Amino acid sequence: MSLRLHAPVVLPCDPSCTVLRDAVVDVVDGRVAYVGAAADAPAFDGEVRTLTGILLPGLVNAHAHSPMVVLRGLGGDLPLLRWLREAMWPAEAKMTPADIGAGMLLGAVEMLRNGVTTSAEMYYHGAELTDAVLKAGSRVLFGAAIMELPGMPWRPMTDEITRWIDADGLRFGPHERIELSYGPHSAYLLAPDALATVAGEARERGALLQIHVAESPEEDQAQRASHGSVPRLLEEAGVLGGRVLSAHSVHLSAEDIAIYAKHRVGVAHCPGSNTKLASGIAPLRGYLDAGVPVGLGTDGPASNDDLDLFEEARLAALLARVTSMDATAMRAADALLLATRGGAAALGRDDLGALEVGHWGDVVHVDVDDPAFATGLDGPDEQVLANLVWASGTRRVKDVWVAGEQVVADGETTRVDRREAQAGVAAVSRRLR
Repeated sequence: MSLRLHAPVVLPCDPSCTVLRDAVVDVVDGRVAYVGAAADAPAFDGEVRTLTGILLPGLVNAHAHSPMVVLRGLGGDLPLLRWLREAMWPAEAKMTPADIGAGMLLGAVEMLRNGVTTSAEMYYHGAELTDAVLKAGSRVLFGAAIMELPGMPWRPMTDEITRWIDADGLRFGPHERIELSYGPHSAYLLAPDALATVAGEARERGALLQIHVAESPEEDQAQRASHGSVPRLLEEAGVLGGRVLSAHSVHLSAEDIAIYAKHRVGVAHCPGSNTKLASGIAPLRGYLDAGVPVGLGTDGPASNDDLDLFEEARLAALLARVTSMDATAMRAADALLLATRGGAAALGRDDLGALEVGHWGDVVHVDVDDPAFATGLDGPDEQVLANLVWASGTRRVKDVWVAGEQVVADGETTRVDRREAQAGVAAVSRRLR
C-alpha cells in the first residue's frame, strides 16, 4: 500500500517542532517513506490525497485504562483511594472478559476520533482487549495488570503474560499493532521482592514495565516511611534499569527525579485525572529539565473522564505555567511534543510519535474550517501551533490513518460502527449498575 498525503501544513513533530509548508507525507508498506516540501518530493505512483488542513503524527496516550468507559461517571466526586475502593474495584470485580472487550472497542473508537492512534493500557483479559484494538485498527501497548489482593495472587498474573510474550513475541498483529508488556500496579499493592521479580522478567524480554507511582500523597505512606520514596524503593529493589514507565509520578522530590533521570525512567503525566481526583500536580518542568522522558496519559475514562490527549496537552501546559508563574514555562510546541514524540519516548518506542522516515505511518488530519483557524495558516509558525493547541484541539480531527490505512474518515471510524459500540457499552453498564 502506498499513500501520499499533501497538505498546506505538516507538523512532523521533530525535536524543534518544525512547521512545514505545502508539504507531503508518503507512506509505503505502512511506514513513512518521505516527509518534506511537495516541491522536493520524489516521483510517486501510489494514491495521492490532497487535504486542506494540518497533518501531524498520531498522538500517543502513555497511560490509560480505556475499558473503564463502561464505568464512566461512577464515583465521580470521590478522592483517589475512596474512588478505587468504593466505586471502581467493586464494579471491576463484576466485569467479564467480554465486558472488557466492549469497553476497549469503544475506547479505541473514541481515541481514534480524537487523533490518538496508540495507547498504553494497564488492564486485564489481554486477549479480549487486544482483539478489540485490532478490530478498531489502532495500536496498543497492553500491560497485564499484576497485583496482590485477596484471591488475586501476583505470580499467576505474571506467569500468564510471560507465557504470552514467549509464545507470540513482544510485538505482533498487522503492522505490529500490538505490543505486550508487564503492568505491576504499584508499590502499595506489590511487595518489593514481587516487583523485582516482575521487573526481571520484563528486562529479560526487553518488555516495558508500566507502574503507578506516587499518584496521591496518601497511597504509599508505608513505602515512604520504609524507603524514603517509591522511586528509591524501586531503585533499591532493582526494578529500574530496563524499559520502565512511571504513571502519574505526582509527589516526587528532586532526589526522586534524579533517580528517574539516571535510569531513563519514562513518566506518563496525567493532569486531567490528577486534577479531577485532587491528587496533585506533577513537577512537569522539573522532569523535562532533568532530561526525563515525559509523555501524556489520559488515565482511565472513569477518572478523567475523557480520552482526549489534546486536552491533556493544553492542561499540562497551563498547569506548568501557573505553578511556576511563568508564561514561558511551556509553549504550544512543547505541549504538542508531549502528546506525540514525548509519549513514544516515555514508552521506549522509537517508531511512533513523529512523522520521520522509517516510523509507522500513523497520521492525523486536522480540518481548519473552524473559527480557531480563522486567522489562516499563512501566519507565523508560532501562531499556527498556538491555534492548534490552545484554540482547536480535538474537535477538528477529521481523518486518521494507522500504518497508512484510513481508520477515521470525516470524523467517524471506518472499521467500527460507533453507535453499535456505544450500545454495547450501554448494555454492560446497565448490568454492572
